[in-house]
Amino acid sequence: MPPPAGIFVHRLALCESDEIGAGTQIWAFAHVMKGAVIGRDCNIGDHAFIETGARIGDRVTVKNQAMVWDGIEIGDDVFVGPGVSFTNDVFPRSRRLPAVAS
Repeated sequence: MPPPAGIFVHRLALCESDEIGAGTQIWAFAHVMKGAVIGRDCNIGDHAFIETGARIGDRVTVKNQAMVWDGIEIGDDVFVGPGVSFTNDVFPRSRRLPAVAS
């Protein structure tokens, strides 16, 4: 299925979402999952990953190999640098070990 008018999706990108704003560009090997929301005039770099449930505002640049996970919300006019991976600090999945006093 071709992207909506006003949106560029590189032929080697995988864009499953239908919630992409006008003027947005999605480059080679980027993956935008179904249910991700991307605003207007954004630039999603090579190998970037935008997960279901992530929300990206208008005029945002997500550079190469950045990862935006479910539940992450990025406001307008933000620059996300290369290789950035957001984590879930509100509900960490790691075990909590008891503190050891020395």
